[in-house]
Formats: sequence, structure tokens, C-alpha cells
Amino acid sequence: MGLLSKKDAKLITDPLADNNPITIQVLGICSALAITAQLKASIVMAVSVMFVLGIGNVVISLMRNIIPSKIRIIVQLVVVAALVIIVDQVLKAFSYELSKTLSVFVGLIITNCIIMGRFEAFALGNGPWKSFLDGIGNALGYGIILIIVGFFRELLGSGTLLGFKVLGDPIEKTGLYAIGYENNGFMLLSPMALIVVGIIIWVQRSRNKALIED
Repeated sequence: MGLLSKKDAKLITDPLADNNPITIQVLGICSALAITAQLKASIVMAVSVMFVLGIGNVVISLMRNIIPSKIRIIVQLVVVAALVIIVDQVLKAFSYELSKTLSVFVGLIITNCIIMGRFEAFALGNGPWKSFLDGIGNALGYGIILIIVGFFRELLGSGTLLGFKVLGDPIEKTGLYAIGYENNGFMLLSPMALIVVGIIIWVQRSRNKALIED
């Protein structure tokens, strides 16, 4: 028997497409708008949320039988805040410039609807293993959308990926710039993140008609 049953595997695969936290549940939109102008920032935010949600789900699941219901939200906030502080300190220690780019948005992971929603809806009612898989699955679904949006915004807005010039040099007019291509500065503005997410939602619903609401 494999490590994951079909039911367990669905905890990871469902949020990647048919139950994606951003495109289906419409959660975590703020960070998708704010930090996806650069692919590197998108990847780091995705990994950060995966760490916080995966570990946080396990901690809440282990404590689920001893948390008084009246203070469960406070306990959840304390757990996620402690994990976010770890992420923030690691970023400041090993990638200070990137930590300044992400600035307050790392701290706002604490109030990310996806994380609090999974704590409340899943971790409080399931065991640690299933909660871990649910956390990783939802974080992956969130991260994939961030990375897709960050990829297109940086590529079309700056002509770079992860800071490397992939379309040529806009000053020396090499690569695509030699034939008249120009970067679309509008892609670097927050509204374009919303438009790119909208396009992803449209493509997703075009491929799967069951996702279209009546």
C-alpha cells in the first residue's frame, strides 16, 4: 500500500485545481496583488505560507482536544504568529533585501484567510497527518497561483525572470527589444495582478464547466 491513500492524496491535489484557495475560494487575494511583481518574491511568499500552514495545521490538530472553544481563535493566532516570526527572522538573516521587499506582507500571513480558514475548518477536526497534508495542499494551490502571476508580471513588465534579463537588454536594444518590443510597465501595477488572476479563473472554468456557478 502506498504512503498516501486516495482520500489523503485528494487533500493535496484538490487545492491545486478544482478547490484552489485563490481561484475557487477567493482567499489570500491581497498578497497575490501586492507581492507578485517579482517572481522571486512570489516563490518566497509561497514557501513561507507552505511552512506556516503545514506546521501550523499539525500544531492546531495536536492541540484540538485541549483548546477551549471560546479562545480557539486566539490560540490559532498565537500559533501562526510564532511561525511567521520564525519566517521573518530567517528572511532577515539570509535574504535581507528580499525581506525588505516583502516587508509587512510577511507579517500579514498571520491574518491570511487561507491559514485561519484551514485551522478552523480542518485542523480542529482531523488528525495531525491529514492536517499536514491539507496544509501542504492548500499552500501549494496558493503558491502555484502566486508563481504563475509573478512569472507573467515580471516577464512582461520588466523583461526579466528572477532578475535575469531573458528578453534582451532594453537599453542596448538586444533580443526582442531589437525588433521594437517594449516592456509593459502596467504589468508591474497591482491592478494587473487582479487581471491575471481573473484570466486564470476564466481558463480554469473554461476547462471545467462544473466550476461555473448557476
